[in-house]
Order: sequence, then C-alpha cells, then structure tokens
Amino acid sequence: MLSIQALQETVDSAYVEPAVFELRPDYRALLIAVDGLIPGASEAASNALLEQAEMVARTALSERKAEHLPHIAAWREAYQAFGAKPNRTRNSLEALIRRAEAGLPRVNKLTDIYNAISVLHQIPLGGEDLARYSGAPRLIRATGQEPFDTVASGEPIVEYPDAGEVLWCDDDGVTCRRWNWRQGRRTQLRDETTSALFILDALAPMSNESLLAAGADLTSHLSTLGSEVISVQRLIGFPPAPGRDMTKG
Repeated sequence: MLSIQALQETVDSAYVEPAVFELRPDYRALLIAVDGLIPGASEAASNALLEQAEMVARTALSERKAEHLPHIAAWREAYQAFGAKPNRTRNSLEALIRRAEAGLPRVNKLTDIYNAISVLHQIPLGGEDLARYSGAPRLIRATGQEPFDTVASGEPIVEYPDAGEVLWCDDDGVTCRRWNWRQGRRTQLRDETTSALFILDALAPMSNESLLAAGADLTSHLSTLGSEVISVQRLIGFPPAPGRDMTKG
C-alpha cells in the first residue's frame, strides 16, 4: 500500500504547461490520488448513485440542450481553441450527460462512482490507474510525437496527437487526449485497481468552491471502498493555487 507521502509526491509533481494557461487562463485542475481501494463489481450503492446522476441529467436536459449547459459550453469553446471539433470529439462530461438519458454504463464500483460524480457536478472527471503511471502527470500542448495507446476496430493501436492538441501525459506517453476526451488503454482503471489518480477539470463559470465540492463528494464516496482508503489532493490554477489536502477515510 502506498503512503500518504508517496501519494502527495504524485500530485505535487503534476505540471500544467504555461501554454495551456495561455489558451485558457480560467483553467483549474483538482488532482486527487487515492490508495487502499478494494475492487468490486457494481452494487446497490453505486447503482443508486448512478440513478441519482441519471435523474439530474434528465432534468438538466429537459431545460436546455446538452451543448448549452454552462460548463459543457465552456469546454466546447476550449476544444475549438486548439482545433478540435466538439461535435465530433465531445468532452467526457458531455459524452456522459448525453448517455445518461438512456442510462449510464454500470462498469464496477470505482468507475460507477466517478462517472456519477462527473454528471452530478457537471464536471469532466478522469480516473487513471496510479500503479500504471510512469513519472509525473503533465498537461501540455502536444508536439505530435507523443504515443497514445488505444484501440481501433477492436485491435490495440498506437496513435499520435495533432500538434498543439491539449493532452495529459506521463513519461511513457499520452494518458488522455484532447484534454478530457479519450483516456489511453495503458493507464485506464481496471477491475483490480487499488490505487487511482482522479483529475477534475474546471473552466469558468465553475467556481473553485464548486470544484472543491465535487472533489469532496468524490473522496467521500471513495472512502466507502475500503477501511484503509487514503487520499491527497492538489488544486492547480493560474496563478498557482496552494490547495494541498490529506485525508484518511
């Protein structure tokens, strides 16, 4: 099991390239590193959380189209700013919101929780297997040479991003393309995942208070996945925000 110190070193080493803040000065990332998770299949509690999220999504979509929800609209603008087409490559929040009306996927307890929190708080939220990370998490503008381990037509394949694309990466390559569009195969959460890194992405009009509230809701539910669950978090913004926190649940 990882120590609090090891988890803190992970989030403290995370880095957002200045070029990203030049693109969107209002961007903030809340990183939460967690260990001590006990894996398990979807269950009544995670299903109930997903049902709550589905209800919230249906209510939101009854009032306006998905692309007009404030945080989704902000992310569509951000995608256009680095050349992505938001109607073709939707941010993870928009993709989930649109699926919620017909029913969100039931994957496993861990994935169910973070998908539900993403919809409930209307924030893009990515989850990565921390044990499969290599080096520090970094958000950069791509050179186009970073390898992305993914699947196409059911077969493993390595792709490369467009130059200038915003992406998360580590020492071994891309972990998530187009800011929060598609996660790589190498670091994706698995049924056996016991340590994870979660990234909550915020743009205006989402406030820091709302961002931190989403993080608190996530860690509260993650704390139910084991008696020795520990977590740390760090808020990254421009100018840099302190935001260090450590919890044990």
